[in-house]
Amino acid sequence: MREYILRHFPDLSAEQKRHQRDKAYRGIELVDSVARLGAMNLYLHGIGSTGASGKPPISVKDSLLEPSDENYDLVLTNPPFGKKSSLPLTPEHSKAGRNGKPLLRKGFWAATGNKQLNFLQHVPGMLSPGGRAAVVVPDNVLFERGVGEVIRRRLMEEYDVHTLLRLPTGLFYAQGVKANVIFFDRPARPKPPAKKRLWVYDLRTDMHFTLKTKCLRRSDLEEFIECYADGPNSDRKETWTKRRKNGKWRAYAYADIERRPECNLDLTWLTPSSSVRAQPIPTPDILAQSIATDLRTALSEIEKLAASLAAPRRQNR
Repeated sequence: MREYILRHFPDLSAEQKRHQRDKAYRGIELVDSVARLGAMNLYLHGIGSTGASGKPPISVKDSLLEPSDENYDLVLTNPPFGKKSSLPLTPEHSKAGRNGKPLLRKGFWAATGNKQLNFLQHVPGMLSPGGRAAVVVPDNVLFERGVGEVIRRRLMEEYDVHTLLRLPTGLFYAQGVKANVIFFDRPARPKPPAKKRLWVYDLRTDMHFTLKTKCLRRSDLEEFIECYADGPNSDRKETWTKRRKNGKWRAYAYADIERRPECNLDLTWLTPSSSVRAQPIPTPDILAQSIATDLRTALSEIEKLAASLAAPRRQNR
């Protein structure tokens, strides 16, 4: 992004260039090794102060436990998938829980141990007025009942949830995981509900990619980029019509979505062709990698359980 800005705005002042290098970009990562790789990548692209007193471009911490005290104009994140939470929001993680009910972090709309739903509450609070966000979420975030419905309705009421990109299966994490990208803004001025629409682009139906043999490429996203145009305030036009029902770009009025059961955002209209309706069987190397990942995860959880069971015995000695 910095390279793009410098290339398209060559007349930036020295102070503006320093801001691009030292202050404009920040990252938060939970895993040390991933944070080191990310920081090195940023430094190689000229982002981050090289001085001893400079602030590292990436902070190593749990962003749900330690929310940033800064606000941002743009937030891009791919939160970890899965139900397991590092948050002390459930009684199993904190003695402060009462009556078996989860705790609620300040600024959140509902208490849950679901990480994706917590990130969908966490990110809006990071945005400056007029700020924009793009968040990768699995399908369950679009239709989960109870807390999921509460969070979706509050997000749509208080923010401008304007675009949903439905991704092909298996692009993120394990084979078979279905993911989406939700785009939303924190409007400087609230937009009347009657004028708010959610635009959905279906990049999933009849589309199949793999992480090795058939990777997703920039060219596969060209139509979406063209449809997205300059954001929700631009002159967007649907490619779907009642006569052209195979169009991948369709708009839904907020009022219609709010009337759907549980404010369900799992919006589909395309019919898969019979030739690709069945997903191909993953190759042996992908299956082996998926099994190995599951086994490592299970072993890690068992080790944590063993350590927690051993702790009381050590304390009683």
